[in-house]
Amino acid sequence: MTSPISISTAILACGAIFAGAVVPLQAGANAALGRSLGHPLWGTVVSLLVSLLAVIPVFLTMRVPTPQITQVINLPIWSWFGGIAGVIYITAAIILTPQLGATNFIICVITGQIIVSALVDHFGLMGLPIKEVNFGRIFGIVLIFSGVFVVQYFTTNANKF
Repeated sequence: MTSPISISTAILACGAIFAGAVVPLQAGANAALGRSLGHPLWGTVVSLLVSLLAVIPVFLTMRVPTPQITQVINLPIWSWFGGIAGVIYITAAIILTPQLGATNFIICVITGQIIVSALVDHFGLMGLPIKEVNFGRIFGIVLIFSGVFVVQYFTTNANKF
């Protein structure tokens, strides 16, 4: 009998789960940075500088080659959006996590990620292969949105129960 999920897919999924697990920690740490430095944008700048400092030793250890200038020039314009998205996310986390709490913030983030991810996959945007939205994906998304609703409802109405 063949396993429905290969070992390599399971390992990749575990890596994605780990990456997701650090996001609430990032949101909390960045919120503390923003408060301590007096403004959310200073928290964003420091967070991004720490990211840069953290990746430099990895570059040096792995001896990653420098890209050719022609590679950089020929990138599609949307390739640069990743950095802008990082600033938007980090700044939003700094501002919203203290007000919403980590759970509500991340639930809302996941909602946005699911909506846009389904569109990116369905239309093969940003150079990714097309993975059409089918009944199974829609059903899974509905379940996730149901979970979002439950978390939001019971957080908002916690005193009534």
